[in-house]
Amino acid sequence: MTYGIAALATGSGGLVGFVLGLIGGGGSILAVPLLMYVVGVSSPHVAIGTSAVAVAVSALGNVIGHARAGNVKWPCALVFAATGVAGAAVGSSVGKQLDGQKLIVLFGVLMVAIAMLMLRPKKSRGDAKVVLTRATAKHLLPRLVGIGFGAGMMSGFFGIGGGFLIVPGLMAATGMPLLFAIGSSLVAVTAFGMTTAANYALSGFVDWPLVGLFIAGGLGGGVFGGKLAGFLAGKKQLLSQVFAAIVAIVGVYVVFKGLAALGMSEP
Repeated sequence: MTYGIAALATGSGGLVGFVLGLIGGGGSILAVPLLMYVVGVSSPHVAIGTSAVAVAVSALGNVIGHARAGNVKWPCALVFAATGVAGAAVGSSVGKQLDGQKLIVLFGVLMVAIAMLMLRPKKSRGDAKVVLTRATAKHLLPRLVGIGFGAGMMSGFFGIGGGFLIVPGLMAATGMPLLFAIGSSLVAVTAFGMTTAANYALSGFVDWPLVGLFIAGGLGGGVFGGKLAGFLAGKKQLLSQVFAAIVAIVGVYVVFKGLAALGMSEP
């Protein structure tokens, strides 16, 4: 690995961490295109496997902070994560079998869809006292299991954290407020990322030196983004909208690059 590639990997990780620290989510969706089109990873599968490790580590670090603040509904989060792990295993296994360029085209389409979802206003109302017990299991468990498996499968297939699916999924399944859904979602993001990373690693689709550089950059970027977020707290909605527009543009670019590569590969 050259010093130039190492610098690009560290800088790309720093950008993802910066976005996560600044607006609290969504930054990991940029990991795959950054690894492919900035760092120069040629295989979409390696880019997805490598980013999955970085996403899992980043989410784990954020879980700790939310848990200390009491924002994690552990019984709901653990059930959602456990069933989602099975979905992530299925999704990542299917994703590995799909042609890499076709997978990256679908990834680009997903980026555009995520951008559209990010532009929708988020509702924070809900029942802060909701908890999974024997009494509530009858109506909470089926929804946690079903939605958890589906979110995990999507996360595993595309090698992303899946927070954009998990947060509304937890709110729909339990009625918990947005703050608790964000904190609880990180448990699932960590579990899904580790499952996807392990599945891809078994097939040799993880570049471990890049993982280390990406995570190191992400930690530094996250600290800087978090500090800047304090100064721009009143403009967080505007920042999220700008970032959503960037994600959409990058998604369109990824789709066209993937389609061009598919066209070149056809006889």
